[in-house]
Amino acid sequence: MPLLHWLTRDTDIHAASETPYRLLEEVRELSCGERDTANMLIQGDNLDALKALLPYYAGKVKCIFIDPPYNTRSAFEHYDDNLEHTKWLAMIYPRLELLRELLSEDGSIWVTIDDNEAHYLKVIMDEIFGRKNFVSNVVWEKKFSPQNDTKWLSDSHDHILVYAKNKDVWRPLLLPRTEEMDNRYTNPDNDQRGVWTSSDLTVKTYSATTDYPIALPSGRVVNPTQSRCWSISKESLEKLIMDNRIWFGESGNNMPRLKRFLSEVQAGSVSKTIWLRTEAGDNQEGKKEIKAFDTENVFTTPKPERLLKRILLLATDLNDLVLDSFLGSGTTAAVAHKMGRRYIGIEMGDHAMTHCAPRLQKVIEGEQGGISEAVGWKGGGGFRFYRLGVPVFDESGHVAPEIRFAPLAAHLWFLETGIPYSGSADSPLLGSHEGIGYYLLYNGILGDNRPEGGNVLSTKVVACLPPHDGPKVIFGEGCLLSDERLKRNEIIFRQIPYDIKAR
Repeated sequence: MPLLHWLTRDTDIHAASETPYRLLEEVRELSCGERDTANMLIQGDNLDALKALLPYYAGKVKCIFIDPPYNTRSAFEHYDDNLEHTKWLAMIYPRLELLRELLSEDGSIWVTIDDNEAHYLKVIMDEIFGRKNFVSNVVWEKKFSPQNDTKWLSDSHDHILVYAKNKDVWRPLLLPRTEEMDNRYTNPDNDQRGVWTSSDLTVKTYSATTDYPIALPSGRVVNPTQSRCWSISKESLEKLIMDNRIWFGESGNNMPRLKRFLSEVQAGSVSKTIWLRTEAGDNQEGKKEIKAFDTENVFTTPKPERLLKRILLLATDLNDLVLDSFLGSGTTAAVAHKMGRRYIGIEMGDHAMTHCAPRLQKVIEGEQGGISEAVGWKGGGGFRFYRLGVPVFDESGHVAPEIRFAPLAAHLWFLETGIPYSGSADSPLLGSHEGIGYYLLYNGILGDNRPEGGNVLSTKVVACLPPHDGPKVIFGEGCLLSDERLKRNEIIFRQIPYDIKAR
């Protein structure tokens, strides 16, 4: 398979593996709504954030949508979009590698891009996701009016490159039927099976076996038009007539057509690869949605909620996990929230606080912009706001001395249980989940920092631990108990740093 080469490729293809793991530290004063939510808003560089998510979410994300900087050679207000070509490739390659690791086996990734980098991006994604897993290039009409001051052709579309993690497994869902589609069905003959529409009964692939005359109810005899034939045999036609599934017109003198009942068609429609602005919105619509909650700081090319709604309808079900690592103004998270999907949004800089968090707060309060009315959104739910901490491990492979007890406790709790930590992290007993007690001996939580003291599991330390009736998982720097003693006390010991899954 052809590979794309650029000046710093040899370094860039190793960037993901060389990025250090960092802990995610919740900022409670910036979190909002229900505390037991799994929704996450992360402030920080998305390369570091994606690496930090791997221990929690590798292979668990059902749908990834990203809208990376387009490298248009025109500086954006909120992004440095004036990236030299090599730098753009160096930026996108390691992030796509990590995104692939996070994607579930039955998941898909959708990437919006314009003509400046679309074809280079396609080659890179072929390399990372496998050319066989390419699904489609969706063309989205992002503008309505032509730009009269353009020098060449007026740019009116973006690309959305779609890849599956495993195309043999992944299938898009159907789009819901529209009122316009259903209005095409009527019931002029009062058929008890309900409304129906009709379709042509001829095909252009000629076969002499299905080229026969048909006597209409009016008595007129008809044949297929020249070079065409009927789509069914004469015997099948007679059965369909007996079942009142052939329509000859109200006077019985029209060419026969096959009746198709609304009650028997599939519940939705297959998506085409051209998405008109009337179906999926445009950039102008996206700007209006952002102005509804922030009139001063509007992104130049925000994506409309209807575009994200269509993608999530095709790629996810209720409660599926959605990830956007270039969250921008927060559209993906807002739409996922309203549609009952779990989400992780990553955004660097202050506008994680000035754009994303306020927008999601208004969603929780029940704002009625965007798709709210269409999906019946009334408010509720919540999200947790996180920042990235220092790297977990130092150069020697030990837990970095700057790592505090609380974020490490939350990290280990999530790794073991799969749910966010809600405790106060002021005790070695972090909590109980499904009958198992989880403990952390770290940073002298028992008031003893000596190597042979409170960070090492010993008979003395066991006696000091808060009680838990049942199996226990204990993280510590060392263990002085025998295997027999551990088994007798229903203890599974995990050694720091070797048993921390973030390396």
